Amino acid sequence: MEKELVEYIAKSLVDDPGGVSVNMIEGEKSTILELRVSDDDIGKVIGKQGRIARAIRTILSASSTKSGKRVVLEILD
Repeated sequence: MEKELVEYIAKSLVDDPGGVSVNMIEGEKSTILELRVSDDDIGKVIGKQGRIARAIRTILSASSTKSGKRVVLEILD
């Protein structure tokens, strides 16, 4: 569920939705989501002073409390 959520949010923010990909790495106690976007759109996902990235991480932590696992978002460039 978290993977689809990050993908939806990222595609809504960027100019090139086709360049968005999310890779999910499952761990025992945590899940890592690697978000890749086009080079031109990286600033739109991070936002000024990282505000948008922080907001996405906040939404992720709220949605992951149900599963009891910690979810980490990494934005790859």
